[in-house]
Amino acid sequence: MRSTMQDVPLTIGSILRHGTTNYASSDVVTATETGSRRSTFAEVGQRATRLAGALRRLGIDGDQRVATFSWNNQEHLESYLAVPSMGAVLHTLNVRLSPEQITYIVTHADDRLVIVDACLVEPLAQLLPELTTVQTILVTGGGDPGPLQGRGKQVLDYEEALAAEAPEFGWPDVEETSAAAMCYTSGTTGNPKGVVYSHRSAWLHSLAACSGNAFGLRFDDRILPIVPMFHANAWGLPYAAMMSGAALILPDRFLAPEALVRLFESEQPTVSGAVPTIWNDLLEYLRQHEEHDITSLRLILCGGSAVPRALIEIFQERFGIEIVQAWGMTETSPVASTARAPVGVSGDAAWEYRASAGRFVCGVEGRLVDDGGSVLPTDGEAVGELQVRGPWVTGAYYRDEDPTKFDSGWLRTGDVGTIDPLGFITLTDRAKDVIKSGGEWISSVELEVTLAEHPDVLEAAVVGVPDERWQERPLATVVLRDGADITPEALRLWLSHRVVRWWLPERWAFIPAVPRTSVGKFDKKVLRGQYGDGLLTVVTLEPLAQQPADVP
Repeated sequence: MRSTMQDVPLTIGSILRHGTTNYASSDVVTATETGSRRSTFAEVGQRATRLAGALRRLGIDGDQRVATFSWNNQEHLESYLAVPSMGAVLHTLNVRLSPEQITYIVTHADDRLVIVDACLVEPLAQLLPELTTVQTILVTGGGDPGPLQGRGKQVLDYEEALAAEAPEFGWPDVEETSAAAMCYTSGTTGNPKGVVYSHRSAWLHSLAACSGNAFGLRFDDRILPIVPMFHANAWGLPYAAMMSGAALILPDRFLAPEALVRLFESEQPTVSGAVPTIWNDLLEYLRQHEEHDITSLRLILCGGSAVPRALIEIFQERFGIEIVQAWGMTETSPVASTARAPVGVSGDAAWEYRASAGRFVCGVEGRLVDDGGSVLPTDGEAVGELQVRGPWVTGAYYRDEDPTKFDSGWLRTGDVGTIDPLGFITLTDRAKDVIKSGGEWISSVELEVTLAEHPDVLEAAVVGVPDERWQERPLATVVLRDGADITPEALRLWLSHRVVRWWLPERWAFIPAVPRTSVGKFDKKVLRGQYGDGLLTVVTLEPLAQQPADVP
């Protein structure tokens, strides 16, 4: 028996039409140095139409890649909508990557045109001689395009290009399985890998993000994506906002705590998303400036690295704001799971659930696999590598064969952990970061989030380092809060009441800041390198109990 339902493709174009007609008056606000500038979904839709016309006139007439080198602003949103809807492929470039990585990515993706913020003209200009595939640059936000001139590329002003176009565009019929956008992984080891999102995957991911078990977005929400629009499509928030009708508040490049608090107070967002570091920094600022108010927020989306339970608790108890930890990666579009406590669970148990990686969003399936390839039970005890699959999970990298990342239709995430009988995921490490001491596993993530609960600790990163007796032992690197005065001995004593004794690090180092990747994750390879090169001031304590057999 065949279905008689209409076969309507799931495309970015349909999200564009829905948002700009049904929610035409919804706000789009972009932060500026002196305040903000304002538009509406309808006006953004009109400008996206003109942008599509300009891109067509400039030779984008198929699935060519159109890159953005931009912060979170209205023009970037216009690119999000126009480029995929016209059948081309949006390629968001991570402005924080090294020049070598950016050059590699642009060339590998075969980008033909780059839309760049005026404030980023200078760093892009330095790369232009190496960007052999790029033919045209569109500069947004005014400013001086001079550094781009004379480098063999056509350089045009974005506003002038839009003004020259008609307010109508013949949007093509686009297949839902065709490419809509692409992002590259941050490339902490080897070259970055390209992930291509289809219209269908982006549409389904947006719908899932709007669902109550994920972010529960509504037309009366005001969403402030602090997570960059060049990082996994800002966790899908721009498209989810268009789909739900929620207003968008875009911080541009103004990401310091003071600027963000100003934006919170002036625009009253109800939902925001960023990595834990942002919320830690914001909390420190609010501790020192208690006159400020961010309680318009009902929900904070947090991911990218493990969210300390203490951070979740303090935002709930001090501000009444719920932090929901989400897990995912560039390869999963990125949202794959969210952490909320089960029905009927309260107190300490509820906090534990909320500090986990949560349960899979409907559409994503997961399993644990051991080193031999056997699927493990979801009993909360068995530890293995997490593998996932689903309609917004990539099945391959763009122009890169990497069979080690894929297993019979499943994506190997590189995350290690457990899944309990209720489906809650607890991630104990990245496969490349696990600490194996005398044949026993130590969770660096659990040590980090536990240390971060100490009132004197701002953040902590733990890595495995060589040890003569046990092959490997944990090194705890700790960032103290301003004014804190505590010793490694006192921290280890405090930690000894919260983790098993043989996990307790003997090696400690106080550092000014944890090194991070371009998307805000702890860059542990840098810490390991600093330790190996003798660049850290390490205090070594006498061992307490290093293996299970040593425990009295």
